[in-house]
Amino acid sequence: MNRIRNTAAMCMLTVAGLGFLGCGSAQAGPGVVFKGEKGPGKGKHIVFVVGDDEYRSEELMPMYAKIMAVHHGFKCTVLFALDKATGEINPSTQDNIPGLEALDDADLMVIFTRFRELPDEQTKHIVDYTNSGKPIIGLRTATHAFNYTRNKKSPYAKYSFQSSDPKGGWGRQVLGETWINHYGAHQRESTRGVIADAMKGNPLVNGCEDIWGPSDVYGLTTLEGDCKPVIMGHVLKGMNPKDQPNPDKKPVPVAWTKTYTGEEGKTARVFTTTMGHAGDFQSEGFRRLMANACYWALKMEDKIPDKANVELIGEYKPNNIGMGGFKKGLKPADYALEKAERR
Repeated sequence: MNRIRNTAAMCMLTVAGLGFLGCGSAQAGPGVVFKGEKGPGKGKHIVFVVGDDEYRSEELMPMYAKIMAVHHGFKCTVLFALDKATGEINPSTQDNIPGLEALDDADLMVIFTRFRELPDEQTKHIVDYTNSGKPIIGLRTATHAFNYTRNKKSPYAKYSFQSSDPKGGWGRQVLGETWINHYGAHQRESTRGVIADAMKGNPLVNGCEDIWGPSDVYGLTTLEGDCKPVIMGHVLKGMNPKDQPNPDKKPVPVAWTKTYTGEEGKTARVFTTTMGHAGDFQSEGFRRLMANACYWALKMEDKIPDKANVELIGEYKPNNIGMGGFKKGLKPADYALEKAERR
């Protein structure tokens, strides 16, 4: 058995299977599971639903899951868009995220999908979870998670991002907004995240004083329901954290909280961010915001430390964003290994 060096968590393979010291890792059908051994999250299960073909969510979400498992003790299941023939991760496959039955016993769903049109039997698990009253975290393109162009008679076609009934589909109704536009110039203007005045002192933003990412700020109309801004996105005039704000573009929310009451009358906590470029996860402040969001969503605010541990687990060098730019030939189990071993 090959030994794997992990500078952050000293993780290695064990004879019993893929296992981290302090965090077990194993194949879970079509996905991968990281089993946290100790921490406030012990006993809680987070399911990460991944299917975005531009922002390298297939790389950042396993890293996010590892952080929450290794440093915080959560059990984390990561499910990917998979090629039906090969079982390889392929974000361009818009109609297949197998393993979504894991949501049936999840405590929290973290979703980063874009324009998916899944088979009804797969979508049903997402919709049932949405109506369960259990919490949801959505990243970037989750505002336009679904787009039904082929099976328009599906009972779930109404969740398309351009739906008129309900307005804005799943994204707007559940997360607070659908896809509008690029407010900041795409790949020319980056984002400086600043804590909203009303959130200062809230444990949700503990340790989040320095947020920057290469993502551009998304445009908004009016946020749906009881949304409360958490982080305001300042559009910078370039792709460097030291660039100045664009004076012609006022700050708009790039993260907010919300509640959603589903078809069964159960109300869930929702956290949404329109950040989520793979490069955003290089920002310690942004990683900490996302860690805090898990605690907040699960009503564990009292467990949020002043400065949550969000040290990267092993190597994190995601491919550049862009359609078709994903790493080819990988299967879910490969994310249980150090990326350096895969190259």
